[in-house]
Amino acid sequence: MPLIVSYEEAARVVRHEAERAMAQARPEERVPLLQAVGRVLAEPILADRDQPPFARSTRDGFACRAVDLEKGNLRIAGLLAAGQSWTGGVLNPGEAVEIMTGAAVPPGADCVAMVEHVTVEDGRVQLNGQHGPASGENIVPAGAEARRGDAIIPEGRRLGPAEIAAAAACGAASVPVFARPRVAIVSTGDELVDVAQAPLAHQIRNSNSYSLAAQVTAVGGEPELFPIVRDDAAETEAAIRRAMECDLLLMTGGVSMGRFDYVEPALLEAGAAFLFTGVRMQPGKPVVFGRLGERHFFGLPGNPISTLVTFALFVAPMVRALGGEREVAARFRMARLEEDVAVKAGLTRFLPAHLQSDVQGAGVRRLPWQGSGDLTAAARANAFLVVGETRETMDKGEIVSVLEL
Repeated sequence: MPLIVSYEEAARVVRHEAERAMAQARPEERVPLLQAVGRVLAEPILADRDQPPFARSTRDGFACRAVDLEKGNLRIAGLLAAGQSWTGGVLNPGEAVEIMTGAAVPPGADCVAMVEHVTVEDGRVQLNGQHGPASGENIVPAGAEARRGDAIIPEGRRLGPAEIAAAAACGAASVPVFARPRVAIVSTGDELVDVAQAPLAHQIRNSNSYSLAAQVTAVGGEPELFPIVRDDAAETEAAIRRAMECDLLLMTGGVSMGRFDYVEPALLEAGAAFLFTGVRMQPGKPVVFGRLGERHFFGLPGNPISTLVTFALFVAPMVRALGGEREVAARFRMARLEEDVAVKAGLTRFLPAHLQSDVQGAGVRRLPWQGSGDLTAAARANAFLVVGETRETMDKGEIVSVLEL
């Protein structure tokens, strides 16, 4: 029986199944730190010492006691650069040490006067009319960022440049990461030929397998492309059996209501439990989702933009969850609409759009397209404008939701 749901309900169902997948044990491996970029951390990275390990100056200037600087000029007792150790003991009253950004503040000093706020003459330093720094100003205390043993990066975080830097600061030359989930990609249809083959007049190249493989890779999965499946019930059933050796099955095409759409009957024959068989959205209305034993499957529409959108909305969260990631939801942002938009109500629409942003904020403009088979529009778009199911118009200047790919 068809189970057609709203976009919100479909997203909730996928989220629930993704959370179930998060709770399952998954294989791990240890890799060198730079090979971990884009991978998901399997164990937290712990601070191997206090961070910072010493009171650190945040400015070039003079380390001293705030109360002494307010009273008058101070004798310069030395110079301290980043990486140097102060050997002069506790700073005496009436003394200051010239210090560079990142250097360890000598004991006895409780502030750093910025170099542009002081005057230096004859080996002494004093304020040049500026208000003096308060106690603690321009100093990061030892352990203020983290204490030894604190979790610096939590399990389940995808490792980007900031996380790699934090791991390196903790001495993590190698890190434990989750194995990438294997994602089977099966495209169906008599009209398809391989990308390297010259199509006849009634044929098209199999672009969906390649777009899906790229999206799978981008969200941390390992794509496995299967041969094109013809519009044949037995061939479709055999392909499903082979593909279920992977962690997730993606099938494109054959999920609509045509006489030669065999994907849903083949999944039923294999014992599939369908969680939904369509979503009130455009593009992507025929998308199918369910379980086959302990594994999940998606039947994605064959039109290229439908495939791109349904992957970003539904498949990406599942791939992230199977890879151990904790932040799995589809990626949306808010932007200012740059022109009026009018559509028919009744479906949640995801319209090809161009998103641009600067320090003032983000703006989005709808792009012209010829429907969900328009690959040219997909290539021009860098986002999809979201129009809610009950909306018919959105006005220029309105703050709207945008799906990021």
